[in-house]
Amino acid sequence: MCREMRIFVPCKFENRKEQIMRKAIIIAVCLTSSMATAVGQTRDGGISADMLKDIVKEQKQLPVSKALSNAVAANAIDDLAKNRDNAAALDTYFSIETSRQSITDQKSSGRCWMFSGFNVLRSGYTRQHGDSIQLEFSQAYLFFYDQLEKANLMLQGVIDTGKKPIDDQRVQFFFHYPLSDGGTFCGVADLCDKYGLVPKEVMPESFSSDNTSKARQLVASKLREYGLQLRDMVQKDKSQTSLNKAKVRMLAQVYHMLEMTIGQPPQKFSYAFKNKDGRAVGAPKDYTPQSFFQEVMGGPLNGTFIMVMNDPRRPYYKTYEVDYDRHTYDGHNWRYVNLPMDDIEKLAIASLRDGRKLYSSYDVGKQLDRKRGYADTANFDYGSLFGTTFGMDKAQRISTFDSGSTHAMTLTAVDLDVQGNATKWKVENSWGADWGQKGCLIMTDRWFRDYMFRLVVDKKYVPENILKASEQEPVMVMPEDPLFQMDE
Repeated sequence: MCREMRIFVPCKFENRKEQIMRKAIIIAVCLTSSMATAVGQTRDGGISADMLKDIVKEQKQLPVSKALSNAVAANAIDDLAKNRDNAAALDTYFSIETSRQSITDQKSSGRCWMFSGFNVLRSGYTRQHGDSIQLEFSQAYLFFYDQLEKANLMLQGVIDTGKKPIDDQRVQFFFHYPLSDGGTFCGVADLCDKYGLVPKEVMPESFSSDNTSKARQLVASKLREYGLQLRDMVQKDKSQTSLNKAKVRMLAQVYHMLEMTIGQPPQKFSYAFKNKDGRAVGAPKDYTPQSFFQEVMGGPLNGTFIMVMNDPRRPYYKTYEVDYDRHTYDGHNWRYVNLPMDDIEKLAIASLRDGRKLYSSYDVGKQLDRKRGYADTANFDYGSLFGTTFGMDKAQRISTFDSGSTHAMTLTAVDLDVQGNATKWKVENSWGADWGQKGCLIMTDRWFRDYMFRLVVDKKYVPENILKASEQEPVMVMPEDPLFQMDE
């Protein structure tokens, strides 16, 4: 940019050609000044002209470099890096496998945590009936209350931190993440215990529950606006009664937006369970969401499970809790026991042996062959393609935000060798029945150990020493930690 810009007022006696010439000279002077400033950058740490020359000299000029560069520029990287030695037909046999159920599809939404959680819950119910019942819960129903509760969490969080400056880390957290459609199994437990469940037929998906981005963006924008209003009230020392009334009014608007985009959640309904042929099993019965939840689940979810995680950055057999990482203000923070992968695998195998599926989460995008539905650390050789190595271990990848949990899936099967060690695993995904292995993903054990992060296990499969570790006073972890993003 020109350091000094004077306003040019042409003389009324100049002709049009002279005016254009004068403007061109001024523009040229400004551009020359800008280029001189850019080229002349000498601040320590910047890329100087000499450094750029050194960078270019460091390039390895191999005979195939030009051809390889042309290939990389014109093709998908994964197509070129695919390891053909690892492309043999998949072994789909599993020595331990739970009963197959219908595959779900979260469409264009970040609700994998709910789909995986519901897969586990419905599997538990149908097991009790010899797998003769076909059941799927309404994701739209619980998603409605998930969004309403997260809106309240944001607004109340803004009230709680209203005296802090706007650039305070916690204040920034609420305004940066006022609403999301991601989550964890802790959210499934808190929301189900509070609002119950309904069958999918009672409240089917809407366009906005399948495609969450636009409605979420609008609600989030409204919450930020409301947050500023609440901060202003707090700083003016308005009474708690006034703040509560204001929050109720704000949440009423959020409720209205959710009702328009997702639908109105039912308070009562009539329902008859159906078998896999779609025929009713018994006469229809009247339910509320809470009574239906009680019938299919038998009681609250909270207190029946523990969440375990593999975080090699931190000491094992310790309990950690993520502050403000919850779905409801009055619910439970995300809390987990940090364990070595050997222990996590033993827990998973014990549950699967008993026919119990598990909520689990992964960095699913790493080394994933989407066409085959196959995850293995040898699927793609990016190092050979680019003439380098990618040498970070799991702890280093987490610490540098290179890896973390991104997607929840339902763990359904494991294959064991003669020594009882896992060789591969299988999960039910929520990307539709046409994806991967008929809606499922097969992963090698080495991939599982590198990119698996969370597992939810019924307490009856957990050894005493791990149960005791889960009862420790937790170490509080901030939600900005690189590993603690919600599953989507």
